[in-house]
Amino acid sequence: MIVRSGPAEDRAAFVAAARGFCALLIGIGLGRFGYPPLIPLLIRNGWFTAGQADYLGAFNLAGYVVGSAASGLLAHRLKVSLVVRIAMLTVAVGFLACAWPLGFPWFVFWRFSSGLAGGVLMVIGAPSVLSAIPVRMRGRIGGVVFMGVGSGLALSGTVVPIFAARGVHAAWLALGIVTALLTVLGWPGWASYNAAPHPRTPGEQAPHSKTLSWLIFWLLAAYVTNAIGFVPHTVFWVDYIARGLNQGIATGNHYWVVLGVSAAIGPLASGWLADRIGFSRSLRASLLAKAAGVALPLFSTSPLALTLSSIGVGSMAIGIVSLAAGRVAEIVHGSRQKQVWSWMTAAFAIAHAATAFVLSAIFSHTGSYRILFLIGAVALLTGCVFDFISSGMQPGNQNQSSR
Repeated sequence: MIVRSGPAEDRAAFVAAARGFCALLIGIGLGRFGYPPLIPLLIRNGWFTAGQADYLGAFNLAGYVVGSAASGLLAHRLKVSLVVRIAMLTVAVGFLACAWPLGFPWFVFWRFSSGLAGGVLMVIGAPSVLSAIPVRMRGRIGGVVFMGVGSGLALSGTVVPIFAARGVHAAWLALGIVTALLTVLGWPGWASYNAAPHPRTPGEQAPHSKTLSWLIFWLLAAYVTNAIGFVPHTVFWVDYIARGLNQGIATGNHYWVVLGVSAAIGPLASGWLADRIGFSRSLRASLLAKAAGVALPLFSTSPLALTLSSIGVGSMAIGIVSLAAGRVAEIVHGSRQKQVWSWMTAAFAIAHAATAFVLSAIFSHTGSYRILFLIGAVALLTGCVFDFISSGMQPGNQNQSSR
């Protein structure tokens, strides 16, 4: 399915965006980020120990890495519509299955399966939508698609507390029912969806294969710094505010909600910018803005500074994912696009998990939050340099999105 220019095609592009939005809301927003709000409930009600609950999160992340890596093979062998539908259904069934405490291995299987499905939806679902969108609209459409991640985070953070009073069983069922409804809603849109790459814009040149390899390498390196720079806020932010600043858990959760809402709307701003100055320049600007957000607590811990830090990091984190996906769609096409995006998705997950482990060890040794924010900010600034190197390997591509 190829979407071309014109009013009718613009409407079709936004319908496709809604399809991608729903897939990422299910696979990442709920499949990955729907679990953390459940952890205190699982421990408090005796379903699992704290260690077991953390291991389930690790198995979910492991599944995400496997799904990301396997998506290239699946895309070659199966129809996009079949793969995406099975993945959405897997997440819904996984939540419903976990409503019954049938033992730790049961939960390991379903959390791993949900993570795998999330990786598939990120690697196959999002590029399938973007590859069929005209270049002039990829920023905006990508923004809508990746809004699904932050929206799912906010949705799970809303649904779980509402049903927590009724017990763990009710919370799992609530997430399962919501996911099932979203799956039903998104199901028809993938009926005959086997997106072909959008034709190249006149004048757009494919780079030499060696140049392309180095371009992708530096782009991937820049993208990995986004994962590293996200860890201080995803892992330590609430604890830093609650204990490090002695402001309490309620205040820490308040800033977490601000971060989550910002993650939901950030891709729209990033997409708007990409359609005007190009994906590469927008990516560098976003990495720089996120670095500023991560570094802000080093200079001030006022309510305004903490709010701006939450907004900057939350909005840019998912916005950068959208921009990176759009950048990949600029430089590679078809099955190669999904392959490169699978590498980047897997690299992001591995880098995020490894950095969380390393920074946890550093914090355990030093007891300092400041060094964590410093490391994150420096990593993101380094990413700006990496992306600058990447963009210099393909002259003229920075502006092609705005043509």
